[in-house]
Amino acid sequence: MDKVIVITGASRGIGAATALLAAREGYRVCINYQSDAQAAGRVLEQVRELGVEAITVRADMSIEDEVVRLFKRVDAELGRLTALVNNAGTIGQTSPVEEMSEFRLLKMMKTNVVGPILCAKHALLRMSPRHGGQGGGIVNVSSVAARLGAPTEYVDYAASKGALDTFTIGLAKEVAGEGIRVNGVRPGYIFTDFHALSGDPARVSKLESAIPMGRGGQAEEVAEAIIWLLSDKASYATGTFIDLGGGR
Repeated sequence: MDKVIVITGASRGIGAATALLAAREGYRVCINYQSDAQAAGRVLEQVRELGVEAITVRADMSIEDEVVRLFKRVDAELGRLTALVNNAGTIGQTSPVEEMSEFRLLKMMKTNVVGPILCAKHALLRMSPRHGGQGGGIVNVSSVAARLGAPTEYVDYAASKGALDTFTIGLAKEVAGEGIRVNGVRPGYIFTDFHALSGDPARVSKLESAIPMGRGGQAEEVAEAIIWLLSDKASYATGTFIDLGGGR
């Protein structure tokens, strides 16, 4: 069976690393991005250099019309979907809860919770045998913040990832009998530019001493876990999580 993967938020960081590793594993790759076409284009070039078919699709994955458009392009240009990585997400500036606006909270939940659920919905319409599919795998990119709560920093982000974890467990049980596995990874302090969104691009370096392993993680280390969960080597794993937090 041909392997076709959609990776949301794949123009940088964990998403980009996952796209490259997926290409090495023989997947046809859809690189989703929301704003940075130049960065997505660089990832596309690297993926195609590995000899696989790939496309970039600009879409806000929290808007269903745009999700539908993306999946239709995948159908037409890459083939039937077999894997989805819900990686796109956002975070706000470091803030206590009492200073968080309604706009911030709604954006956080729409991007980090509604978006992955919408993407999973449209993936299921392609993976499920009830719709002509042959099964598949979904990996949701959560965070160790879901376990730790991120007090005084971004409790809203932690809460959104906690919701994503609950969704992962529930969906895994719902579709387990259809040959579809749903799992999650929980990265911790990973060296990507994601931390710049919270106002502290050097955050990982500053906090390395508090990590039991004494170092921050690399995007490629998270990508390895994602691709393993999608592989046949993880064939009996569903509704589970790999924590990638260096012991936190």
